[in-house]
Amino acid sequence: MNAPLPLTVAREAAGAYDRVASVTNDIAGKLAQRLAKETQGEVLFSPADRGRYATDASIYQETPVGVFVPRVAEDIRLALDICRDLKVPIVPRGGGTSQCGQTVGAGLVIDCSKHVRGILEVDAANRTAVVEPGLVLDHLNAALKQHGLWYPVDVSTSAQATLGGMAGNNSCGSRSIAWGNMVHNVLGIDAWTADGQLHRFGKFDEAAGFVRGIGEQVRQMAGDLAPDIDAMWPKVLRRVAGYNLDVFRNQNPKPYTADGSVNLAHLLVGSEGTLAVTRSLKLQLAPLPRAKVLGVVNFPTFYKAMDTAQHIVRLGEGTLTAVELVDRTMIELSLQNPAFAPIVRGAVIGQPDAVLLVEFSGPEKAPLVKHLDRLVQLMGDLGLPGSVVRLEDDGAQKALWEVRKAGLNIMMSLKGDGKPVSFIEDCAVPLEHLAEYTDALTQVFRKHGSRGTWYAHASVGTLHVRPILDMRQGGAPKMRAIAEEASALVRKYRGAYSGEHGDGLCRGEWIQWQFGPRITEAFARIKDLFDPQHLLCPRRIVDAPRMDDTRLMRFPPSYKVIPLQPALDWRGWDVQNDPSTEKTTRPGTGGDPAHGYAKAVEMCNNNGHCRKFDAGTMCPSYRVTRDEKHLTRGRANTLRLALSGQLGPQGITNPEVRDAMDLCVSCKGCKRDCPTGVDMAKMKVEFLHHWHARHGWTLKDKLVARLPDYARHAARIAPLLNLRNRVPLLARLGEKMLGFSARRRLPEWRADHFFRERPATASRDQVLAAAKPVVLFVDTFNGHFESENARAALALLQAAGYTVHVATKANDDGGHLCCGRTYLATGQVDEARRKAREVVEALSPFAERGIAIVGLEPSCLLSLRDEHLSLGLGAPAQKIAAHALLLEEFLARELDAGRLDELKAKLRPVTRKILVHGHCHQKAFDAVSPVLKLLKLIPGAQPELVESSCCGMAGAFGYEAAHHDVSMAMAELSLLPAVRNAPDAIVVADGTSCRHQIRDGAGREAVHAAVLLARQLPAA
Repeated sequence: MNAPLPLTVAREAAGAYDRVASVTNDIAGKLAQRLAKETQGEVLFSPADRGRYATDASIYQETPVGVFVPRVAEDIRLALDICRDLKVPIVPRGGGTSQCGQTVGAGLVIDCSKHVRGILEVDAANRTAVVEPGLVLDHLNAALKQHGLWYPVDVSTSAQATLGGMAGNNSCGSRSIAWGNMVHNVLGIDAWTADGQLHRFGKFDEAAGFVRGIGEQVRQMAGDLAPDIDAMWPKVLRRVAGYNLDVFRNQNPKPYTADGSVNLAHLLVGSEGTLAVTRSLKLQLAPLPRAKVLGVVNFPTFYKAMDTAQHIVRLGEGTLTAVELVDRTMIELSLQNPAFAPIVRGAVIGQPDAVLLVEFSGPEKAPLVKHLDRLVQLMGDLGLPGSVVRLEDDGAQKALWEVRKAGLNIMMSLKGDGKPVSFIEDCAVPLEHLAEYTDALTQVFRKHGSRGTWYAHASVGTLHVRPILDMRQGGAPKMRAIAEEASALVRKYRGAYSGEHGDGLCRGEWIQWQFGPRITEAFARIKDLFDPQHLLCPRRIVDAPRMDDTRLMRFPPSYKVIPLQPALDWRGWDVQNDPSTEKTTRPGTGGDPAHGYAKAVEMCNNNGHCRKFDAGTMCPSYRVTRDEKHLTRGRANTLRLALSGQLGPQGITNPEVRDAMDLCVSCKGCKRDCPTGVDMAKMKVEFLHHWHARHGWTLKDKLVARLPDYARHAARIAPLLNLRNRVPLLARLGEKMLGFSARRRLPEWRADHFFRERPATASRDQVLAAAKPVVLFVDTFNGHFESENARAALALLQAAGYTVHVATKANDDGGHLCCGRTYLATGQVDEARRKAREVVEALSPFAERGIAIVGLEPSCLLSLRDEHLSLGLGAPAQKIAAHALLLEEFLARELDAGRLDELKAKLRPVTRKILVHGHCHQKAFDAVSPVLKLLKLIPGAQPELVESSCCGMAGAFGYEAAHHDVSMAMAELSLLPAVRNAPDAIVVADGTSCRHQIRDGAGREAVHAAVLLARQLPAA
């Protein structure tokens, strides 16, 4: 759908391209109008769309004139022609994960990642592939796996980075010591120059016409500048600054081509979109390593780790593929992340100051194990016996590499305005100087009242380091001072100032410092040869701005947050930190006019981790739409823009915020998967509170929210209410009047619900005095609609020998105890708080005695561990949270303690396959593995977890007519196909919504794990 034409075009930030800074409304309007008329692409010119594309993973922000999402490659050429006619610059963009501001600019942003992402050809015999620029690296490698091949430029953002962006940046990756950089693995590029002509860039000897002419002129420049190139060019593998003029006079330790020939595609690699716009890339593939082993070397000091790297790289006899650093700060931050903590604990010994991940790869594991032995021996010889943790299991290695790949983003999880800032993070120095360089740079940070966080590529002398700076207050001058002193160190050790993450807005001005005036002038001539009008990414590489120009930054001096009184408690984010110690002040002291809400939103550093498709939960709506606004990052940016008044004075009640939040299913996937801890589900509750406070609640909202209150009354007329599912006319009327989809069956009411036919269980006093006590918290859904689940859980606990008390209100008013989830889902925070107070009052006596409070519905029980802690209920709520467990979590804990022997002896075998779908909230709280562990108690059971994101139902979301299609599309990504592909399997799903989605979408009845386990008990 095309966005409406803009009524106005905001003035661009000072320092943006002169031509665009002064564009009139007429030009912007014509641009949008022509794109909408002449292309098939999506035309996005709203303030929120432009704002979402104004940033990448850098500290910079430049608002584009508009955004264009081509549907086919030909759309790109048409957009290029239109922009040339209107003299509007073009900024190509892939995943938007650039560290230095390469993908932001004041022209037309062209995002190829949604549609122009095909694999055009795979030649397995010759190990080549031809791909479109928007294709993500992990998606290519997934397709290549069947051929035993992969593309070995293994960047940490492989789940988000597009091949076009990687080529533009000359990406490197963790394993460049073995396979080189992007430039070593690109065989050819088809690209449009600014005049709209498509050219094939490949071997110079085979070039003709325009490309041949370009090559000859660049060859002449290289010859004329031979002395300068020999003197000024960094002699390290990691050098990505400027243009690759040295293709005609190689300075890289690893030649660009195997035979020493010249490939003109390498001129475009690393050019950051300034020379041409990519149509397709021809890539050199490599055999997929069949075996790997990993040694994790623990060091007592950071200096010792750096000094040892030069010795480690001599190991392996050609099988060494990575030596990666993880420093103390990253280790500590990883231990605070629930997804990473158990993995890190298994890889470190004590409290190391740093570890090196040393990987060997090859066709067979046995020879690699011997290299691991030699690593252990080497560390003993260097005075560090017993310092190596050996990881030979593939699963353990993969898990640890995922932590390392998330390293950059983990570092950004530091709360407060002081953040690790990228600007000198990938300087590369010869390996023999690495320890001296890092030690000297640490002293520079200390001098300026900061400290650095270190990680990455020890194997090639490129360590990512980000000094902690407050870019709102005095950060820019400190950044400049540190950069100047760091550059002196780089020159002293004859390294490269830009070693991996490119130039962009951050390091473009340092190109002349690195290469001198004559080579810099040659770069300008190359730019003129390709793009004489300077339409493609102007002021990148050539004529770059100052890195510390605050007018180009996300948080300029003018940045202000609109005051807001939040409904939830966000004070934990409202802190400041000391850059030199990383210690934060007490909650509520950070000076946030939104009392922590704005600072929580600003935790998103745009790293794009939420764009992944391969594993985890987030972000389910983005996986369906591939729209930036339906991405966790896109929503966070929209909230930040609104909270700071950049979308208008309405703040977060702006309709553009509502549009961005509309498809958020509150899955909490980001709470677990986002390395910086952005919790969009909680942020949506806050948004809904303010939105509805201003605009009111619909009847549908009220029916959803108040369900726990009227459920016992509705149950009395269950047959009448259930007619809606049996009479199509009633379903259609319900859709028209209330918005519930007529294509859905609503949950069936029942008169014989659990709360009416409640079995006799222990009283409060009896459970408090019992030897094996447990409190069963039965929620609205399992109590009123699927009572068999509650009864099964009760039978299971009693069969295991526990004294069970079913939780009730402290003051019985005839209703059941409710967590308040339905009120939270509609933004009625005050009502949710009232429900939560009833929970606290009822359950506190048990929590005080350490008695487990066990629930069945993940979204309800886990509210006690999450949202209840943000409702201002104090220490009692925290105590309850510490003892609130899902049924499987509780029983898995008891199993580990040896207290389930009685239950194990009773379970009868099962012969059918078992498929398990994890509820999103279970995944967010790492509560899926207990389900698998418990089901394995059943003799013969081998439960298999479906690798799926959100089922798409998500409470009331999937029942709404407006969301039905998106809901089903989410389910069809992986869940429903997996269920259909196992027609004889028992399907286990603990979530009420998940079970209903499986029934509606696959025609199968899924069961709660409690039901399956209870079925295997002997008949009473």
